[in-house]
Amino acid sequence: MYQTTITDKDEGQRFDKYLHRILPNADNGFLYKMLRKKNIMLNDKKAGGGERLACGDVVAIYFSDETLEKFTGKRFGHDEKTDGSRGGRQAAGQNGGAADTRNAARRVIVRDLRRDYVAVYEQIKGVEILYENEHLMLVDKPAGVLSQKASPSDLSLNEWLRGYLLATNAVTYEDIAYYKPSVCNRLDRNTSGIVLCAKTLKGARLLGELLKNRTLHKYYLLYVKGIVDKEQQIEGYLIKDEARNRVRISAEPPVSAGPEEVRAAYIKTGYQPLKAERDKTLLEAELFTGRTHQIRAHLQSIGHPVLGDPKYGDPEWNEIYRRKYHVQAQLLHASRITFPALADDFGDISGRTFTAPMPKLFRLVGEE
Repeated sequence: MYQTTITDKDEGQRFDKYLHRILPNADNGFLYKMLRKKNIMLNDKKAGGGERLACGDVVAIYFSDETLEKFTGKRFGHDEKTDGSRGGRQAAGQNGGAADTRNAARRVIVRDLRRDYVAVYEQIKGVEILYENEHLMLVDKPAGVLSQKASPSDLSLNEWLRGYLLATNAVTYEDIAYYKPSVCNRLDRNTSGIVLCAKTLKGARLLGELLKNRTLHKYYLLYVKGIVDKEQQIEGYLIKDEARNRVRISAEPPVSAGPEEVRAAYIKTGYQPLKAERDKTLLEAELFTGRTHQIRAHLQSIGHPVLGDPKYGDPEWNEIYRRKYHVQAQLLHASRITFPALADDFGDISGRTFTAPMPKLFRLVGEE
């Protein structure tokens, strides 16, 4: 017999999805047959598989040791418990080849995860934790760090996050094998600022819902070319050019039904000037929609390209600041985020605003 208690890491997950994770070699037909025959039970009751798991739920699987080995494979038996009811043997009594195989598999998992995650955590420098609770983290990503891998050899904030949680014992290697904490919003490599990270499935579900429903208020600091003297909200349609990894902005919705226009998306960007200087203005922009390169392309479309932007910026103007201040990429910083009112489980962040300090290069450019 196998028995385990659900923790907050798995809370909110569908029971059948959870079973597929701990019994990766079992197909749907077998799992639902075992549920019908009450060989798999939830809180000592018959279950259908569609239930949402809650913290403290007890899962019991009444299989023989041989069947458990068959359907769990190498992942079984690291931190869950078994007992001797209904013919099962005590986990402590298992020995010999099966135990040796599991221990060897665990060593491989630990070795691979240490290489993939802890080493990246130790290698990537400059990430600052702005806030952390049981389910989520807010971090300040420096420019130059990827949010997510673009190729298998890349190092990214995703791996840094998992390495940090392993290094601080917030999760175990077995936890990571089953659920991988991840970043929930992506900033371009050379855009700095606040990134939302989910430590648990419950945290991922919350952040996913907030981003989908656009109830998070996200603000950015940026320097743009020219003098901007009034607050404004601008709208348009963003059209992707996949081949060139660029977007363009149309003031009107596309009328053609061609493949390019199919990818057009409505966008809305708000901005207000904070400080006007000789040839540029420091803006705070708010994203009402969140699309690839939205701020950079939208401001460029109205004649105010972002300083340093190699893709949508003014090359001659950028070159002046590259030579004088070593500005190598867009001066765009995700500076502030405000959460909506939230339920008791997330009362610690309900209605709160978090900020990431202005980067040094912003201050340097603004002192000229």
